[in-house]
Amino acid sequence: MLKKDVVIMFEQMVLLVVLFFQILILIKLVLTSKRSDDKLMDRVVEQLEKSYEKQDVKLSMLNEQTVRLERERSQSLYEFQGKIDEKLMALFRQQEESIERKLLLIDHKVNESLEQGFEKTNQTFTNIVSRLTKIDEAQKKIDTLSNEIVSLQDVLTDKKTRGVFGEVQLNQILTSVFGEKNDAVYQLQHQFKTGTRSDAVLFAPDPLGTVAIDSKFPLENYRKMTDTSLEAGLREGYSKAFTNDCIKHIDDIANRYIIPNETGHQAFMFVPAEAVFATINAYYPKIIEYSHHKNVWIVSPTTLMSTLTTVQAILINMQRDKYAQQIHEHLNLLAIEFDRYKVRWDKLSRNIDSVSTSVKDIHITTDKISKKFDDISLADSGLIDQD
Repeated sequence: MLKKDVVIMFEQMVLLVVLFFQILILIKLVLTSKRSDDKLMDRVVEQLEKSYEKQDVKLSMLNEQTVRLERERSQSLYEFQGKIDEKLMALFRQQEESIERKLLLIDHKVNESLEQGFEKTNQTFTNIVSRLTKIDEAQKKIDTLSNEIVSLQDVLTDKKTRGVFGEVQLNQILTSVFGEKNDAVYQLQHQFKTGTRSDAVLFAPDPLGTVAIDSKFPLENYRKMTDTSLEAGLREGYSKAFTNDCIKHIDDIANRYIIPNETGHQAFMFVPAEAVFATINAYYPKIIEYSHHKNVWIVSPTTLMSTLTTVQAILINMQRDKYAQQIHEHLNLLAIEFDRYKVRWDKLSRNIDSVSTSVKDIHITTDKISKKFDDISLADSGLIDQD
């Protein structure tokens, strides 16, 4: 379009130059002619009028072309602006729809993960409360039975009976805390690669790791040393025998159930009787120190319940942290999408600025061309008035 405008302007300038030279030639003819009669002047005037008419016709045609080109240029600019607006609007809509879809997807996933996590957490806490209630009821029944039927010493008359009693109580505690047959957290009568078998094993998170729990019930010497009807010397001997029994149990557990590359560095010795456990902690610090040295922790039903409840809370927190990590990952992906959107938006903004600059340049060029036409028109009018 600009090329056509330049050609038309050039043609107008050529016509003006030709007209100018024709006038000069006619003036020269008049001045050099020796005759100054009216006929010669009439011919000159006639020739000038014809030349003016031809030039006027050509200038009129050029002006019409200029006006037509100006209309075409304005129409082209208007259409070009319309196409740019349509493309920008389409691009904006596409970006908004894409971001909206991704945000909805992320929001759906986050809500789904949170709902699942809250549901599992609430269910777990409900199960814990229910199981603790059952344990309390069972403990009350045990106390009632103990008071109404026989004493513990009369029931647990041999090692086999004591072993069964300890295993049953250990099974009941594990089931109450973690549920029945929860092999992912604990197993009963678990056999290790070495061939040894423990009463139970707990699959706890690091740094505790896999921990064996074995039930030990040193009741015979304990019953004798607490029998006030016996002489003090005899009871002192039974007390030493009780200490030896406990140390032997600790050694057996440390040697059999602390296995490198398979278990953690510690194990539990479960004492089913609270009275025996309390006596060890109150009057036998040597046994406690030796168990710590061997990394064997002595626990009673109450302390084991507290320990297992703590492990259960840790497992719940680990699950909650897992869901929080998933939410964090989704938020990081959302941040990446927003960064990508910002880069694309900056690129689009620069393109818009470039188009705006080009439109301004076109307007400046148009104003300059119009000014040139005005100057040519003024020059043409001045030349005619002078003649």
